Amino acid sequence: MASVSLRQIVKHYDKTAVLHGIDLDIADGELMVFVGPSGCGKSTLLRMIAGLENISSGDLHIGGVRANDIAPAQRKLAMVFQSYALYPHMTVYDNMAFALKLAGQKTPAIDAAVQRAADTLQISQLLQRKPSELSGGQRQRVAIGRAIVRTPELFLFDEPLSNLDASLRVQMRVEISRLHRELQTTMIYVTHDQVEAMTLGQRIAVFNGGRIEQVGTPHQLYNHPANLFVAGFLGTPKMNFISAEVISRSADQLNLLLPGGAIVAVACAAGSSASSGDRVTLGVRAEHLRLLPGADDNTVEVCIGHIEYLGDQSIVYASLDGRSELIAIRAPAAAATLQAGQRCHLQLPVLQCHIFDRSGLALTSTVRHA
Repeated sequence: MASVSLRQIVKHYDKTAVLHGIDLDIADGELMVFVGPSGCGKSTLLRMIAGLENISSGDLHIGGVRANDIAPAQRKLAMVFQSYALYPHMTVYDNMAFALKLAGQKTPAIDAAVQRAADTLQISQLLQRKPSELSGGQRQRVAIGRAIVRTPELFLFDEPLSNLDASLRVQMRVEISRLHRELQTTMIYVTHDQVEAMTLGQRIAVFNGGRIEQVGTPHQLYNHPANLFVAGFLGTPKMNFISAEVISRSADQLNLLLPGGAIVAVACAAGSSASSGDRVTLGVRAEHLRLLPGADDNTVEVCIGHIEYLGDQSIVYASLDGRSELIAIRAPAAAATLQAGQRCHLQLPVLQCHIFDRSGLALTSTVRHA
């Protein structure tokens, strides 16, 4: 296994900066996920770790050794790409054995390595087939198997599931998690899909505009986002954001004025810098909101705009007076009986709201989650 250490990693093409001083430590045996929108620099950083892109400045250490000038083939890593890149004229066995043959290994050792990898990936019955005879999921397993046989100290995955349909992506996420548990090898996984990031990563680095916005476990990022970008990027539906003004505060509570004139209370910690008169953004996730037939504590009146029935639940979209963007509410399936245009009351959870300042940074809060 190998740890990875990034110190002030910068990448630019001519005068265009792509990465702006990345600092990150990845532990031995950890499964780290890089997630972010297209063009944020996550794949570029992965290619720099692999040695496929030069580092403009900064230091990369793999296994405690500075790797900036080490050739890709000498970095003891294997990379799995979005495209399977299998040799169409070769069998599965030959595709997986190819690198070992080039390295001059003996046939018995090659046979043993390929069979071990095939058993791990449950593709032993496919070894004599050609890639054209395989499904997309099977081809991706072969591509992963080709990496496994080399027994690398570090695995790099560059959006390996993007070409698969939804059901296969779910299946392959389970397989990759199982593979990591069995091999206990350091893995770095790049994706733009926040569901993949949340379900696969032991820790996640959220990228935006060539910078890391926040690093943490899925639980930490989802429940305690550092800023508006992280809060809005992770979660489906995304977190609801409502502009508000602090009209008063006590030691542990803020009273907020919302668009349309409603006043609600949210918890805050003693160390929070929010004070009366501040403009803030209130953030609350869809699953923490409740629709009520009548007014109650900490409720605002809303108008139902649209309902998505998902079988076991419904996503209700409602409008708040003075605000154009709809609020998403995760509700029981029975909410599908609501009608567009119907007015009801929305209850905000005092202890599960997030507050962000003018610059988008999360203020110290007392957000609590079961």
